[in-house]
Amino acid sequence: MTRYGIIGSGMMGQEHIRNIALLPGASVAGFVEPDPAMAAATQLLVPQAANCPDIPGLLARNDIDALVIASPNQFHMRQLREVAANRPLPVLVEKPLYIDEAEIADLEAMAGYDAPIWVAMEYRYMPPVQVFRDMVGAATGGIRMLTIREHRYPFLEKVGAWNRFTRNTGGTMVEKCCHFFDLMRLILQDEPVRVMASAGQAVNHLDEAYGGETPDVWDHGYVIVDFAGGARAMLELCMFAEGSRYQEEISAVGPTGKIEALVPGPTRFWNADLGPAPTPKVIVSPRQPSGPVEHQVPVDPRLLTAGDHNGATFYQHERFLQVVRGGGRPEVTLADGAAAVRMGRAAQESARTGQAVSLL
Repeated sequence: MTRYGIIGSGMMGQEHIRNIALLPGASVAGFVEPDPAMAAATQLLVPQAANCPDIPGLLARNDIDALVIASPNQFHMRQLREVAANRPLPVLVEKPLYIDEAEIADLEAMAGYDAPIWVAMEYRYMPPVQVFRDMVGAATGGIRMLTIREHRYPFLEKVGAWNRFTRNTGGTMVEKCCHFFDLMRLILQDEPVRVMASAGQAVNHLDEAYGGETPDVWDHGYVIVDFAGGARAMLELCMFAEGSRYQEEISAVGPTGKIEALVPGPTRFWNADLGPAPTPKVIVSPRQPSGPVEHQVPVDPRLLTAGDHNGATFYQHERFLQVVRGGGRPEVTLADGAAAVRMGRAAQESARTGQAVSLL
């Protein structure tokens, strides 16, 4: 039995817990959650797990084999350092890996960590995205243009409204979009050299106030990224478009054709009056002979019920568990997590200044 400790068991932490419950030979033995309501909800999910007062208390237990850090963004790096100082265990740490330039020294110090660290980038493991990745080379003949569009719901309510403020999240281009910058690097197998962005806050959260402050997180934007090998990538984000049939649409085009992945949003947000939620699909459109070919990519309903990421959290955990049990290295490294944040920070800066940001 592999036993997990959860650090931060709010909305995302509980998604991790539900997916760990689907893994053979895995369970949650303890958790740290300072919010009483979230702690109570967690205890209902895992009655056998110990509600620990803090991270040292969790790490002092002899029944913890691996950790999941799913706390608010601003705590990720300091909690990694706390774990390192107490008892290095295999860790799955939620994105973004860090949010502030001042944390880079702490990040560099983690290079000497004595156990595997896997940065949680769930979007890599969505079934239609994995099929897209498998087929993209043959379908395009080499990607020249990559486009990712996410049209989705606004940021959800979180404990203390922490996700309403850039100082806690790193900004929307870091908090939300590091997923997509990670996908760009992964799909293109290349590194970015320049980022150009236009983004802002147009609709969401403007009528909210917390402690006299109005939220400042952006809700839409465009980002263009030039890559070293000559490919161009673009992100289009809109967080007031929850009526969309598909939440993510990814397309790649090259000299021989085009491929698309269409991914629905969380099943719980689908308007049931319209009938069943759409099935994910991958569409290949060759230039010769022209004409699209659709591939349905259904997802196990149990996995859709367990979380909001189209089954990806489960598949990510399957791979992480193999690493915990000695079966390889993390697929999403500290370097990957840091690169995604760096791109997000560059997008934030470009949109703020109106200038392209070089990553060379």
